[in-house]
Amino acid sequence: MSPEPNPQLMKPLTAANKLGIYLPAAPESFRNTPLSRADLDALRTNPPEWLTELRRTGPFPRDITARKLGVSNSGLSRAEVSDALTADEIATLLADPPEWLIRERETYAEVVKENERIATKEAERRAATNRPAKNRP
Repeated sequence: MSPEPNPQLMKPLTAANKLGIYLPAAPESFRNTPLSRADLDALRTNPPEWLTELRRTGPFPRDITARKLGVSNSGLSRAEVSDALTADEIATLLADPPEWLIRERETYAEVVKENERIATKEAERRAATNRPAKNRP
């Protein structure tokens, strides 16, 4: 019987992305230690207090900040939002949205609507090409 293979380790940044947290806000022990898949699963199933707090109050990574604001990552870049935002900062922006946020939310909604239209059109095209011809012998 062969010995058990060494578990693959992921960088803390990869683990933070999988957990949906902003790495610089994590404890130093997390930021400096590679994690195995088993470690990651343990954090998901039984999160420590620091992880629960980060997920609840932030600061959040760019993709989660964008999702909470209803804009794209590019929209945050255009608005020059470079810092990770906390839940309170996001709530403040949503309560009294600045012009850039209103504009980016409208743009994002248009893009989502257009993507849905294209997906529907593509599905209809696929359905039409998969239909058997009526007059085939």
